[in-house]
Amino acid sequence: MGIFDNIGENVNQNVQSTNQNKSVTITFERLPENMNEFMSLPYVDLSDPFKTAALTIMAFCYYPSDRNFALDMLSYLRGPRPLSEYDKQFIRDRFMDKDYVPRSYFNGTSPANDYKPSVPYSITLFENPYSYTDQGYAKIYVNSSGADSPRYIQMRLAKDGKWYLWEQFILSDIRQPESSNPWA
Repeated sequence: MGIFDNIGENVNQNVQSTNQNKSVTITFERLPENMNEFMSLPYVDLSDPFKTAALTIMAFCYYPSDRNFALDMLSYLRGPRPLSEYDKQFIRDRFMDKDYVPRSYFNGTSPANDYKPSVPYSITLFENPYSYTDQGYAKIYVNSSGADSPRYIQMRLAKDGKWYLWEQFILSDIRQPESSNPWA
């Protein structure tokens, strides 16, 4: 079946603000099976950096099972700056024996459950005082259930008003799933 055994396209968003730092939970009821379904998701308009960040995480989840689809989604998210061969090699290298890393950003995952997210799939992203220090850029943070500190995805605002993926720092190593950890 799909990357999480339940595929489709519905998405919901829940926004909370605390101490002037916004936290957004984006929920995917189902995940897309192809580029047409991806393009029909409500958040592909990229009108805010939280949408782009959540879609970036989702796209990386597809890489182990369908590299071309994942790269097509990432290319769309990068907008006028397509993936280079270096970018593709970097992504390929990060996935060597670590297909679980992007799943760790979904709520309900842990090393104990092999980073299998609960349905519906949700990701909680947040900003902090450093999110908008550079004009035209946004750093959106997300916690991994396998890491001790948050990671971030940086977006750049283009003149068309869309927030495009600029850089990501979410593919760093995390704790192994317990099923593959001989010390767990």
